[in-house]
Amino acid sequence: MTYKLLLTVAFATVAQLAGAQTFPDRPITLVVPNPPGGLVDTSARLLSEPLTRVIGQPVVVDNKPGASGNTAYQYVAKAKPDGYTLLISYSGYHVGNPALFEKLSWDPLKDFTPIALLTISTNVIAVHPSIPVNNLKEFIAYAKANPGKLNYASQGNGSVSHIGTEIFKQTTGVDMVHVPYKGSGPAIQDVLAGQVQVFISTPPSLMQHVQSGKLKGLAVTGKNRHPGMPNVPTTAEAGLPSFQLESWVALYAPAGTPAPVVTKLTDSVKQSLALPEVKERADTAGIEVRYLNPGQMDTLLKKELPFWSKAIKTANITLD
Repeated sequence: MTYKLLLTVAFATVAQLAGAQTFPDRPITLVVPNPPGGLVDTSARLLSEPLTRVIGQPVVVDNKPGASGNTAYQYVAKAKPDGYTLLISYSGYHVGNPALFEKLSWDPLKDFTPIALLTISTNVIAVHPSIPVNNLKEFIAYAKANPGKLNYASQGNGSVSHIGTEIFKQTTGVDMVHVPYKGSGPAIQDVLAGQVQVFISTPPSLMQHVQSGKLKGLAVTGKNRHPGMPNVPTTAEAGLPSFQLESWVALYAPAGTPAPVVTKLTDSVKQSLALPEVKERADTAGIEVRYLNPGQMDTLLKKELPFWSKAIKTANITLD
């Protein structure tokens, strides 16, 4: 390495460290891979206001939907790694897209630095009342006795509801026919009408219909019961501890973001999520605030990537 190049590297390092010490001194942008509304956007807006107060600079939400989330992921992956452009990452994209797309312009591990886990949303296994079952064990037995006769809805090919239900099928050995929709809205309408009998989706889509008795809630796929459906058991309580399905939302920075900036961000996020009003707003939205630090987030991602890849390939799931 030449003397001139050494000086260039040294000056760049000093400049980077100086920037990290004054961080943040201007607004921070949270890039969301989804349109307004829904789990991911709700999580971003849940964080932006308290983080603005904690970190001392405006934190703005920028929705960049498109290409199954890839538009936002590529944008942040190529952004300057200075902590001012961050990704609100959705598990369905972060662990699903690498297996669904033959070629991606971003790598889930190499192109991003984890900051924190923000929220978790469990899912609900719900069936139309016409299905003569009262609990999860009865449903599994009924489905096995009627292979290929039950239809299940999803929010679209490659969605968490699609992949998650295929994992449920692989776990239990039942055979159901997939009926994809363009979002949870049209899916829930056909489930309520009985044209499709099964839907595994998040509480915001199903909770009111389970509460009203229009659908039977058989189990919640997380570690705890949902406060809005206290009488619906977890899958573990219902006799299927091997099946859990949680959608998570996390905060990521571009790879190469200085360690002091990452520390500042994760500490500020932790403080923001601990505020009582944040939990209250999350409970109202039907989601759970759950903080994990960068190391824990990295462990979670490395665990889920091969699991989801295997499930997608085993079920031969494509976006077609």
